[in-house]
Amino acid sequence: MGSRNRKHGVFEVPEGAGILTYINDKKREAMTIQYALDTAFQQMRVGGNRERTINSYEYIFRQFAEVTQLKYIEDITVNSIYLYLDSLKVSRETKLIRLKSVKAVLSRFHNNGWIQRKFWAGIQIKIDKKVKTEAAEGDIDKLISLVDQSTFIGFRDIVAIVTMYKTGIRIRTLGELQEHHIDIDNMYLNIDGSAMKNHKNLKLPIDDDLAQLFKTLIHMNNGIRSYYDIENRYIFITQNGSPLNNSKSSNNAISKQLNKYSKRFGLENINAHAIRRAYAKNLLKKGASVPLISKALGHSDIAVTTQYLDLDVDEVAKDLRNYL
Repeated sequence: MGSRNRKHGVFEVPEGAGILTYINDKKREAMTIQYALDTAFQQMRVGGNRERTINSYEYIFRQFAEVTQLKYIEDITVNSIYLYLDSLKVSRETKLIRLKSVKAVLSRFHNNGWIQRKFWAGIQIKIDKKVKTEAAEGDIDKLISLVDQSTFIGFRDIVAIVTMYKTGIRIRTLGELQEHHIDIDNMYLNIDGSAMKNHKNLKLPIDDDLAQLFKTLIHMNNGIRSYYDIENRYIFITQNGSPLNNSKSSNNAISKQLNKYSKRFGLENINAHAIRRAYAKNLLKKGASVPLISKALGHSDIAVTTQYLDLDVDEVAKDLRNYL
């Protein structure tokens, strides 16, 4: 009996060699993509990431898993990523966005210790950089004059165009604007970080014309929401009273409308980015400094602002002479 109770002996099973340990090790090795995604996205939510960012990552990575028919994260390889990218019938710019999303999720897996090596780091998609220009002031004025403002959609679109042109906010931020963001008494937009790409609060002045447009649109919105029995306080809504933004796309109904107007009225450079750039260029022409414009645009890096303004080399040299 004494020998049976001894802790050490020739018949003792070494610590860590039991069947449960073996099963647990195999579970760690064969972690499913589903489990990894659920855990990673829960961590992101707790960490304060925006829900639309998480939803976008989830949509793209589940698409990746479906195309490659992978179940376990240990089966993800460089080849499987290239297989996914090759299956996409989209522009190279869109492929780059999808690749960045896949990389972001894989990096989360790596940080959790589920993947040991960042084998995806070397995968690149080269994009020929196109010089993006601002919308011409004359084209914006023409657009405003041609859109039918007698309908709700037309009037809403006009308010959206004027808002972007006079404040420079992004198309996604436009879709996130709510009534509490508008300070009519003090003539400001007070946009909290939840609606901003860089998560920072932004305060922008508005003029009397834009304030009046907001008042009229809010009145129309109230009638539509009441009719469809929908509760929200968004400034820009659909004709059915729903919010404009969705989780799967950076675009919304306003962006699609701008594309439609551009084709209908023969305006080549009418889109949300071009209007935002027009706002920035107008500030520059009026004497605003690049740091001030950077703040107004909500850029986290002033280098992004200088690229945004796309300053001509001769223009820079001429302006610099004034400081000699």
